[in-house]
Amino acid sequence: QVQLVESGGGSVQSGGSLRLSCVASVASGYTYSSYSLAWFRQAPGKEREVVAYYTSYGSTMYADSVKGRFTITQDSAKKTISLQMNSLKPEDTATYYCAARQQYFPSATANSYKYWGQGTQVTVSS
Repeated sequence: QVQLVESGGGSVQSGGSLRLSCVASVASGYTYSSYSLAWFRQAPGKEREVVAYYTSYGSTMYADSVKGRFTITQDSAKKTISLQMNSLKPEDTATYYCAARQQYFPSATANSYKYWGQGTQVTVSS
């Protein structure tokens, strides 16, 4: 019902910046607004964890580890969410995923999301 395509990953040095984008393609008969989208990441040997999402009230939620450094934005007209990542640290190295679920309320739990992008690699060197 929805396909997600991420872009923008890459390799940077510690302190650098990257911007990730996720474009959602929604199947006919469904509306973008009926989905909640979020950013997750997964580092090797670790569980997938939430990075950021919009709440149902339009405010944003960030993992403690990225607060003040990452900013999530949304362009509903373009069906796109983005993640601006500043002051990157080596511990931010991971594969970043865009996820969607057909619920009005977002969630911080990975297994509550049905739709996932292919992931984009972010590598931060010290």
